Amino acid sequence: MCKSTGSTNKHQSSRIRTTINGCHTTGAQRLSSCGRRERHMEAVLRNLSSSVELLAVAAHSGEVQQWDKQTMSRAFHWAREVCFLELSRCQHVLLVGLLNNPEVPISIMKMLFDNTSPVNIQQGEDEDLTGLCSHIIQYKSACKVLTPFTDSSVAGADAEVQAGMLMERLDALLSQASKACQAERFLDTVLKGCEGASEHFCQVIAAALLTRTNSAAQTASVNFLLDWLQQKHTLLQLVCSALSSALLIDLAKERLKFRHAYFDVLKKWASDMEYSISDDEWVKTSPNPTVSFQKLTEHFVGLFEACPSLWNDVEKELNNLKISDGDFDVRGLSVWGDLLSEINKGLSIRVT
Repeated sequence: MCKSTGSTNKHQSSRIRTTINGCHTTGAQRLSSCGRRERHMEAVLRNLSSSVELLAVAAHSGEVQQWDKQTMSRAFHWAREVCFLELSRCQHVLLVGLLNNPEVPISIMKMLFDNTSPVNIQQGEDEDLTGLCSHIIQYKSACKVLTPFTDSSVAGADAEVQAGMLMERLDALLSQASKACQAERFLDTVLKGCEGASEHFCQVIAAALLTRTNSAAQTASVNFLLDWLQQKHTLLQLVCSALSSALLIDLAKERLKFRHAYFDVLKKWASDMEYSISDDEWVKTSPNPTVSFQKLTEHFVGLFEACPSLWNDVEKELNNLKISDGDFDVRGLSVWGDLLSEINKGLSIRVT
């Protein structure tokens, strides 16, 4: 008679704990004689079933809720040691499985996504998990760069790989309605872990938002990320100031929500400006981000070139703002009037 599913999972989890906790005693050693190599191969083959079970637990079992840093380190150590043909990818499969398991606690995810620690890829049992994941990201990035006939990423290979990991995790969490709050906490944790590398995180967000959505689940994840970004006003402004014009244009074309959020940020930057008589220019009163009037104009022109349908409505809105300032046509009296003038010049120059 077949065992019940619960009994099977419990038995499987028990075996995995035994496997992980004892992995340091079964690692591959450098063997010189043919006989010892054969015995090593037999040991590898005997461990294949345990490796499959380890990956299954990482991807699908609630047992991971009990994992800590030591358990994670041993799991990745085990995945590295058991390498046979396609199992050389075992560590990567283990990482993807964890990303796709909504039961993985936020403490473990913080460990995986924290990029503030130095990379350490020593071959010992206590290797640094952050360094290991960074190493996997670097490896995949190199593969992406070196693979011919693939579209180059404007955001960069590293950012694209990390964005894929980010979206896999969101897909997993949002697949369960009860995990929406956890998905938000996950993004908050990643943001906090990227302090000191905020501009790179902006690249990751851009790459994630430009992910091709081939399913309803992927579309939901992109929309969730967009909604979260719109709530983080400081981060949104950094995204709009740190990203290249090419990336911002791609985002504005692909994501309607981002397009409107981008326009709102540009309006805020304009409203924060005052005219400096000494500089004979509009300057931003708030220090962060520092955006010149010329750069602000370029942002507007680029947005309208990428999304021409926006121009008529925005022109009316800017005109109304100019009228509310007194409807002056003299330079330096209304930032909205001067913006309209410079935008029209910029658009006409690029058209001609």
